[in-house]
Amino acid sequence: MAKYEDVFQRSLKQPDNFWAEAAEGISWYRKWDKVLDDDTPPFYRWFTGGMMNTCYNAVDRHVENGRADQVAIIYDSPVTDTIRKITYGQLQQQVAAFAGALKEQGVTMGDTVIIYMPMIPEAAVAMLACARLGAIHSVVFGGFAAHELAIRIDHAQPKVLITASGAIEGKKVLAYKPLIDKAIEMADHKPKKCIIYQRPFIKADLHEGRDLDWQELAGASEPADCVPVSATHPLYILYTSGTTGTPKGVMRDNGGHAVALHWSMKNVYNLDSGDVFWSASDVGWVVGHSYIVYGPLLKGCTSVFYEGKPVGTPDPGAFWRVISQHGVKVLFTAPTAFRAIKKEDPNGEYCKKYNLKNFEALYLAGERLDPDTYHWACDLLDRPVIDHWWQTETGWAIVANCRGIEEFPVKPGSPTKPVPGYDVRILDPTGKELGPNQEGNVVIKLPLPPGTLPSLWRDEEKFVKSYMSTFKGYYETSDGGYRDEDGYFYIMGRMDDVINIAGHRLSTGAMEEVVSGHPDVAECAVIGAQDALKGEIPIGFIILKAGVDRDFAEIEKELVQMVRDEIGPIACYKESILASRLPKTRSGKILRGTMRAIANGRQYRMPSTIDDPTILDEIIALLSTKRAAK
Repeated sequence: MAKYEDVFQRSLKQPDNFWAEAAEGISWYRKWDKVLDDDTPPFYRWFTGGMMNTCYNAVDRHVENGRADQVAIIYDSPVTDTIRKITYGQLQQQVAAFAGALKEQGVTMGDTVIIYMPMIPEAAVAMLACARLGAIHSVVFGGFAAHELAIRIDHAQPKVLITASGAIEGKKVLAYKPLIDKAIEMADHKPKKCIIYQRPFIKADLHEGRDLDWQELAGASEPADCVPVSATHPLYILYTSGTTGTPKGVMRDNGGHAVALHWSMKNVYNLDSGDVFWSASDVGWVVGHSYIVYGPLLKGCTSVFYEGKPVGTPDPGAFWRVISQHGVKVLFTAPTAFRAIKKEDPNGEYCKKYNLKNFEALYLAGERLDPDTYHWACDLLDRPVIDHWWQTETGWAIVANCRGIEEFPVKPGSPTKPVPGYDVRILDPTGKELGPNQEGNVVIKLPLPPGTLPSLWRDEEKFVKSYMSTFKGYYETSDGGYRDEDGYFYIMGRMDDVINIAGHRLSTGAMEEVVSGHPDVAECAVIGAQDALKGEIPIGFIILKAGVDRDFAEIEKELVQMVRDEIGPIACYKESILASRLPKTRSGKILRGTMRAIANGRQYRMPSTIDDPTILDEIIALLSTKRAAK
């Protein structure tokens, strides 16, 4: 086996040769003219001139290579008491049929399609069907409110919207159709057609002329073949937090994405074709795109689709049952899931009930893995527990313990070393590179490797401004951290207003926009506070308008409902603190960073620009009172 340092150095010094070799793992209609096109930095392109199809690589080629009877997807749904296995041969038939249905509705190469689906195999079928035609899909998490969906409809401008009749959230049935109807009503852009997958437990009423039944449509359509597309042709758009107003649509191309994800399955996760891989996430997030759908299928693995929770469906043994029953080799999930299991079953009694003989490693990402959770998982499983760090923008791991190359000793709190292809540095605010154990801005020297975002959808200017302008020649991750004397990296958290709730990035700025819309609120600041279960939770500091004498508890309830309606329950906005004023600079900027430090018990320096230092004492007192009350 090659040593990590040799592989890593070759990836940086000879990127063309390195990624050309990796690209041999993908089937091409036509090979590329140039591996790395660096003519117009920072807009780098990989495998220009190459022609391929992501759906063919994820499905058809496995069938053609004699593996039609291998299981591609295991659908395990404790909320509907369903287990269904779909072979690669069956998946090919379903995807080709649904691609034919989309084609009959006028969807062609370059068209956009929004997918608003729960965690069911049909979500993957819809994604792959779009890829089969060269259409560009944008999956929106099924938990988002109508307002958020409407914003994405207006920006992506889909020809067709694909959804299901509903989902089960905990013990509640959530009807999707009313959310869809409201979102389309709110949006300026109107999709020509909506395709609805009717689930047995809830039926959606269809609008004549616009809405179509998935099952009827797919059953009557002519199967569609794979359409060759250029390697640089967009595969999907995924909207990420970090802005109010116009959303940031991370765009992923076809060629570089397929090459990088296929390579990562073996080199990062140490998985081979035929292995069972389970990413306990959702197709609405980047993890779901990369490691529920595309990565495992590109490699020819069996991917588990789990429609349930780590606890409560039905108990804290849910994960162990799935691993045991389906022979899972590697599980990838967020630390939040394990904190929930630990809370309900601190001694791991449920784990002892199951045979985990095929289970080799646990990978965690989406938020910082706290040492307590790491040690608990290690002691319980007696297997490698691997923290790794990446972003929606990168699409796959930036820093990881690459078990398929060389496994390193774990240091709690560190995701280990950069993945080959990523030249990670620590810079101070002036752009000077820092030495070991000096905390600063985590950046990646350009070019980024294949599979990362080549740009933002319909907004090259924002792409440059958001990621490439602060440190010339580097991609700005907006995370802070440091590396130690052994080259291990430590990621300490976001340096902007995006907080991480149970592995999901959400903007506190977006929450502030909602809260400030309350008729009694004069001003507010929403910050992220550390939480033992969810990683971070939002807390709102509220300044009421003069003359408001209502019970603040009632106002707080209304604020919770407003955030829930506008952003969705996933925001977990539950706490508001009544304050008389907010700490600001003399120019009027709210000192959110200082407030975050106070809320999280971290040391902070008194900002030199603060207009009244005594306000910080009030913030400390308010937080202390709130915690005492809880």
